[in-house]
Amino acid sequence: MAPKEEYAIILDFLQHGYPFDDRPAHKKNSIAQAIGINFLGLLELVPKKDIFLQPNEKVYIGEGKREKIHHISGRLKLSELTETAKTEVEIIIKELIEENEIKFIEFFNKAGPINMRRHQIELLPGFGNKHMLQILEERENKIFEKFDEMKERIKLLPDPKQAIIKRILIEMEGEEKYYLFVK
Repeated sequence: MAPKEEYAIILDFLQHGYPFDDRPAHKKNSIAQAIGINFLGLLELVPKKDIFLQPNEKVYIGEGKREKIHHISGRLKLSELTETAKTEVEIIIKELIEENEIKFIEFFNKAGPINMRRHQIELLPGFGNKHMLQILEERENKIFEKFDEMKERIKLLPDPKQAIIKRILIEMEGEEKYYLFVK
């Protein structure tokens, strides 16, 4: 069973539903496209009647009484987002990584092998075998505490924050064999 989100951030709000939905206006629902804060899944939300949502607004979507969201319609792939949502998603991911830097640094401190030939770190765009070995060696000496510290300790390291953003966007398409960040 997939982990449940408690909160999501609105990426786009379509007050009159999707433009390609050819049902009569009175039969269309308002739709919000959002990203879950903890598990980074893309979600389609149906707000309660007469609720207007703003991009970047944090809404409760957990099991308890919801103020603004009627229900979660389902999951979305990155390619199913509106252009507005696609623009917002990368900005929101960057903010979530910065707000939870320790959680994402923890990945570099605890990542392990997937099999005999592949390591989780090597799934990050721009991170090959050489970087992976340097990270493993450095974390043996002292765990990483910040992205900047990683870049100081490992020469010619691609930007770890940017690599995580790229990996999350790849995982949001929903066609990966291994998932590191999107649940």
